Amino acid sequence: MKLLFQALMLLLIIGGLVSSNFAADPTIRLIKEERQVKIYIGDHEVVDYVFVDSDISRPYFAHVKTLSGRQVSRNHPPREGVDKMDHANMHPGIWLSFGDVNGHDYWRLKAKTKHVRFLELPAVVADSGNFKVLNHYLATDSDAVVCSEECEVGVRTVDGGYRITIVSEFKATEGELRFGDQEEMGLGVRVATPLAVERKLGGRILDSENRINGANVWGKTAKWCDYAGPLEGNWVGMTVLTSPKNFRPCWSHARDYGFVAMNSFGLNAFTKAAKNDVIVKAGESLRIGYAVVVHESAQESGFDAHAAYDQFVDEE
Repeated sequence: MKLLFQALMLLLIIGGLVSSNFAADPTIRLIKEERQVKIYIGDHEVVDYVFVDSDISRPYFAHVKTLSGRQVSRNHPPREGVDKMDHANMHPGIWLSFGDVNGHDYWRLKAKTKHVRFLELPAVVADSGNFKVLNHYLATDSDAVVCSEECEVGVRTVDGGYRITIVSEFKATEGELRFGDQEEMGLGVRVATPLAVERKLGGRILDSENRINGANVWGKTAKWCDYAGPLEGNWVGMTVLTSPKNFRPCWSHARDYGFVAMNSFGLNAFTKAAKNDVIVKAGESLRIGYAVVVHESAQESGFDAHAAYDQFVDEE
C-alpha cells in the first residue's frame, strides 16, 4: 500500500511539472470574421488580429493571452481604475506603425493605414497559422495612397509559449518613400498593467545585452527586448524579436509604464547623431521583420529569451 501511495504521489508530481510547463494542445485555428481574425491555440483564444476598426485607423493585435489564458497585453480598451488610460487607441496590444512616412503620421492615428484585402486567406499549414494582407498607407487628408504594404503573419507554438511573426514589405509604388527619424516607429507592444515596471509588482524589462528596465534599456540597440513579470502565480510576458535581415539593428524604445517598441529608424532620436531618414526609391521596396513570443512559465528562469531568439533566426 505504501508503494502504491508513493507511486500515486510521483504521478501527481510529474503531472504538476507538466502543467507548470503549460503543455497545452498545440492545435492552431484561425477564424476569419468581418473585421478580425480570431486565433486559437488548443482551447484558448490567444489573440485577435483586428484589420478594420472605426476607432483605430490601422490593423493591430489585441487581447493577447498565454496558452493558459492569462492576458499579457493591457486591456483594450483600458479600464478606468484598473489601467493607465494613456494612449488608449494608440496602444491596443501589438502593432506595427510609423510616426513619419513622407510626413504622414500613422503611429498617432493622424493618417490611416487601410486594410485592402487578404492576399492569402488565414490557413494552417504544417502546424503554423498564416495569412497575408495588403495595406495601403493613405495621405493625412485624403484617400491618396502613399505606399503599399504586404504583410505576412505567422503563428506557431514554440518552447515556452507561441510566436507571432510579422514580416512586411513596403513598396514605393507611388514615388519615393521617406521614413522619418523619430522614436515612434517600428513594432510596439503594451503589456498588462500588473507587469509594468512602475507598478513595482515584480515586472521588468530585459534586453539581449542583459540590461534591465527603461533607464538602462531605452535607446540601446538590441536583438530582442522582453517585458515580463509575475501574474496570477506564474511568470508571463512578451518578447519582441528583431530580424537579422532588417536593414539596420533596432533601438529599444522602452518605458517603465508598460511599453516597448523596437525601432530601426531612430538614429537621431536615440543617439543624437545627424538626422538620417531612410529613403526607398520609387519602384523599390523595404522589408522589415519582427516576432513576438508570448510566454509563460512557473518562474522567471523557466523561459529563455536568448534561445527563443536563436530559434526564430534558425527558422526565418
